[in-house]
Amino acid sequence: MIKLVLTGVWVCVITLAAVYMSVHLATAPAPAPDQSKQSLVELVKGESITIPVVHDGAVSGYFLGKISFMIKKDMVKGATLPLTEMTTDELFSLLVGNKMVDISNMKAFDPIAFREMIKKDLNTHLGGEYIDQVLLEQLDYLSKEEVAANASGQPKKTGKPVNVVPPEPVKDPAAGG
Repeated sequence: MIKLVLTGVWVCVITLAAVYMSVHLATAPAPAPDQSKQSLVELVKGESITIPVVHDGAVSGYFLGKISFMIKKDMVKGATLPLTEMTTDELFSLLVGNKMVDISNMKAFDPIAFREMIKKDLNTHLGGEYIDQVLLEQLDYLSKEEVAANASGQPKKTGKPVNVVPPEPVKDPAAGG
């Protein structure tokens, strides 16, 4: 009988403690907003743009690009920024005007310097430090011949495959090796 009473008291104590804790946690004040860098910036998705590359007075190919931005929230509140137009203008300046990307020597392309140049120039045009980070989602080059081949439906010409890891010679099991 005493065991039954002690068990009942134990169940009541556990139940009361659980109810108290659930009510206490449910009515607790919300934690202070996180002031990390991630909460101070906002992602602005870019649009795909095509930039023709003119060489010797004729179009020799096209850059296909998509660039997004991490923008500081506190500076952008209520402001309408023409980011798409400004990005297109900036990419024209860097890719066609300054020729920051040399098609004949793609190994010399520095994506970090490219991002920093876009950030610096756009912040200068906007008149403040609006852009925190530039994200290169796509930057491709298609030659005029590749575009014409794709438009006509011709099959792509592929080069000979390059073996990154040379195949091991097959051992003859009959040779005992």
